[in-house]
Amino acid sequence: MTGAAQHEQTQERQGRRVLVIGGTLFIGRCLVNELLKAGHQVFVLHRKPAHDLGKRVGNIMADRNDVEAVSRALSGHRFEVVFDNAYDWERGTTAAHVEAAARAAMHAGLHRYVFMSSVAAYGDGLNHHEGDALVPDDYPDPYARNKATSERALFRLHQRSGLPVVTLRPPFVYGPGNPFYREAFFWDRLRDDRPIILPGDGRRLMQFVYVKDLVWACMRVLEAPAAVGHAFNIANPHPVTQAELLTALAEAAGKKVTAVRVPRDKIYQAGGRVMSPPYYFGAYFDLPPITMLVTKAQRVLGFKPTDFSTGLKETCRWYLRHWPRRTIDYSFEDRLLAMVQASVPTGAQG
Repeated sequence: MTGAAQHEQTQERQGRRVLVIGGTLFIGRCLVNELLKAGHQVFVLHRKPAHDLGKRVGNIMADRNDVEAVSRALSGHRFEVVFDNAYDWERGTTAAHVEAAARAAMHAGLHRYVFMSSVAAYGDGLNHHEGDALVPDDYPDPYARNKATSERALFRLHQRSGLPVVTLRPPFVYGPGNPFYREAFFWDRLRDDRPIILPGDGRRLMQFVYVKDLVWACMRVLEAPAAVGHAFNIANPHPVTQAELLTALAEAAGKKVTAVRVPRDKIYQAGGRVMSPPYYFGAYFDLPPITMLVTKAQRVLGFKPTDFSTGLKETCRWYLRHWPRRTIDYSFEDRLLAMVQASVPTGAQG
């Protein structure tokens, strides 16, 4: 056994010194828990002076969008692994922010820099593989543009300076602890015996990944030598239509769903929005379809995604235990439903 291989085995037994940028919510929180279980020494970088992850997790305070603050915060540390998960939805996290964090973390002992990208980096379209072009630098959507330009910056660092980067491209992430009003949007309405708006013909495709599968991929690329310098699509390989999603969510909750199809132009005319309230199909859920293939992750990483129905049932159990029951303002949806009812010819009603 070579000295390098012996060192790798020793590191695996003792655990690594790991930084999670954005480790206090959803994906990051799930990742921190798995890292601790694996025996790693974990720190999180975020904007608050404290966290609720327990005494075993170190705290580094900095705004990841403040390049100088991140550089100062990391100057006294040498991490072997960095997971860069944080994205500022209000201000946007650009390639300059991501590259600055990577440069601040670079040293001779850096083992992995894992960047959480997104399927959005492809722009739109179906059946993308990792070799497909990402959106250009002048792409109008800031989230897609920022993810794509950040990946390009990191892979340039890999080529020029040897940054041991891996990027992961998930689609919609679901699972216990999801702070976005997505799965819970529909289960709230099913729990209240409400009909659910189905935009258009319900055939728009969506693709998902269970948060535990995404975290599995994070843990896998941490040690897989073949992962360095590569991007991986991480998703359930089977996209679903919006109509199929409603059925799956209802089955997970043990409920029957009443879906009411409403043309998108009517929804928009009434004031419905995709990216901000009033939502009509969950937060950011009614977007042009982007799907991707996961054969590379299956081949290189041994990726085996959780069955969609199994993941939804586990998520619904979490929802029922932890999501507060509250009074919801359904007035916008009621207006839409009334418009649909009014448009039905009198003879066709009943």
